[in-house]
Amino acid sequence: MDGIRSTYKDEEVDNYSSNNNEINNIVIADPTPPTTTAATDGAAFIATISTTSAGIRDLETKPLIDVKEEPVASAEDKDQNPPRKKEKQLSHLPINAEPPSAAEPKTKSKKKTKSTSRRGKKKFKHNNNDNAQTQDTVLITPIPRFPDKNDDAPDMKICLSKVSKAEKVDLSEDRLTAASIKGYRMVRATRGVVDGAWYFEIKVVNLGETGHTRLGWSTEKGDLQAPVGYDGNSYGYRDIDGTKVHKALREKYGEEGYVEGDVIGFYINLPGGSLCAPEQPNLVWYKGQKYFYMEDGNEDPPKVVPGSEISFFKNGICQGVAFQDLCGGRYYPAASMYTLPNQPKCVVKFNFGPDFEFFPEDFGSRPIPRPMTEVPYLGYDVKVENGVSSEKKH
Repeated sequence: MDGIRSTYKDEEVDNYSSNNNEINNIVIADPTPPTTTAATDGAAFIATISTTSAGIRDLETKPLIDVKEEPVASAEDKDQNPPRKKEKQLSHLPINAEPPSAAEPKTKSKKKTKSTSRRGKKKFKHNNNDNAQTQDTVLITPIPRFPDKNDDAPDMKICLSKVSKAEKVDLSEDRLTAASIKGYRMVRATRGVVDGAWYFEIKVVNLGETGHTRLGWSTEKGDLQAPVGYDGNSYGYRDIDGTKVHKALREKYGEEGYVEGDVIGFYINLPGGSLCAPEQPNLVWYKGQKYFYMEDGNEDPPKVVPGSEISFFKNGICQGVAFQDLCGGRYYPAASMYTLPNQPKCVVKFNFGPDFEFFPEDFGSRPIPRPMTEVPYLGYDVKVENGVSSEKKH
């Protein structure tokens, strides 16, 4: 008996181990068994799991068809019996797990997303408007050519500016003689006047066969690539027929023009002009460039200086009043020269006083002017701290 019992126990152990090995190789099949079976080399089995009402799992095994004897499926069979989906091994699942039901939907993890509702958009837009209202809007305008501090200095006398001139204009070493070719180009002096009566002279050194000049006064806004009198910021006296030019409009003035060798005198009177002059611009540095900045973006309209005038003299003789009721501002001596290409340069020479060649003996009822050499130096020391500009005028 003992031998029989030991033999029986050994058979149970072998059956138990073989059953465990079969369970590990069991795969979960679809709830409805397929009509076709997968084939492996030799004999193999597919196990289907069914749960009884008592909760006990039954194992059913069915033999598979040998690979060599498996019939080839036709196209119609493939359409009627599509290939099975990839199966999971049972060893990857918990022992007590049940196969998922086909009716249970798959759940996806929820991700937090920003609200795209209309209310959210309106609220976001409203917040942006509030932020925009709290910020101050500042308009800036670049200054292409602002006079550099080295162009004029307190210990220097008035002369022609190296900055306020067109590139085609050549200056002499003493910066009193200007020459130009290939079309009208302008040059201005380093200092201008805003109040009182002032005077200077220009001698026409060379015109040649094709040379012409337009001489006069210009503000700092005058176009350097155009003749004097081209826009509303300058007033010119023309050599051809002696006409006066302002805003590119020529008007009859004087009896005749001037020629090479004549000395032209320029007189300006701005009584109380400092009260009508525009405010000095606020300057800031931004990315290595000087800018004007304005809070509202609108400039004040220019104010007319009552009793102001510009008159031209030819060899000491007054040609009459050329312009009256000038707008307030700072006016600089200016000249523009013109010649055709491949021709000698048109040359003029400035005389800012006090020793004039043809100083008028009689100004009539006009105030006696002062020479431009008495115009004081005007400069700006601009410092920017935290975006705020502080100016000190000399």
